[in-house]
Amino acid sequence: MIEVVRVPALSDNYIWLVHEPASGETMVVDPAEAAPALAAADARGWRITQIWNTHWHPDHTGGNATIKEATGCLITGPAAEAGRIPTLDRMVAGGDRVRLGAVEAEVIEVPAHTAGHIAYHFPTEAKAFVGDTLFAMGCGRLFEGTAEQMFANMQRLAALPEDTQVYCAHEYTLSNGRYALVAEPDNQDIVRRMAEVEAARARGEATVPTSIALEKATNPFMRARDAGQLAERRAAKDTFKG
Repeated sequence: MIEVVRVPALSDNYIWLVHEPASGETMVVDPAEAAPALAAADARGWRITQIWNTHWHPDHTGGNATIKEATGCLITGPAAEAGRIPTLDRMVAGGDRVRLGAVEAEVIEVPAHTAGHIAYHFPTEAKAFVGDTLFAMGCGRLFEGTAEQMFANMQRLAALPEDTQVYCAHEYTLSNGRYALVAEPDNQDIVRRMAEVEAARARGEATVPTSIALEKATNPFMRARDAGQLAERRAAKDTFKG
């Protein structure tokens, strides 16, 4: 029922426009900046009615105020980070439900990249907006949390239906994949995927969204056997120069 449009922003961010045609509502996920989101909506004749933030970082909330001023939209975000997102109108936490027109999403708590990071999962649409928690073949840096938390996040997201489309907020797949090849050199699924990613990037194409099934096969962080291995892999990726 919903239509999702990828909007590039800044150097490697993706803003997501989510349109629900029955109501005419359009929501913006993590607007790094306002102008690209407003232009993309205007080009389609869509009216932005909501913004959903996954966490407080400026490259996810930088467009909030300008979009709200231009459209009067309602801004939803993590209750645990309300003090760092002054534009919020509605604060939500894990287990809460949020609606875009006729469709409903569940809020999933995924702390670690930031202390109050959340994701939004549309069960009926098989789509999840995960911010900077899960990337294609990667995960977010542990800025405000622990490897134990991120391991729990990976398990929680891996439990979603495998056909769930995963919308992350950055084009990091090429660098993530280069590390994945080092972390699991015998994983032929990673080898095959990297050939596809390299070809896509050479053509200037985006590599996300991804899927839960694909990440379960090729993501070294989702595939970590325990929090200790995830911590080792995250520390290695933080200094990886490949």
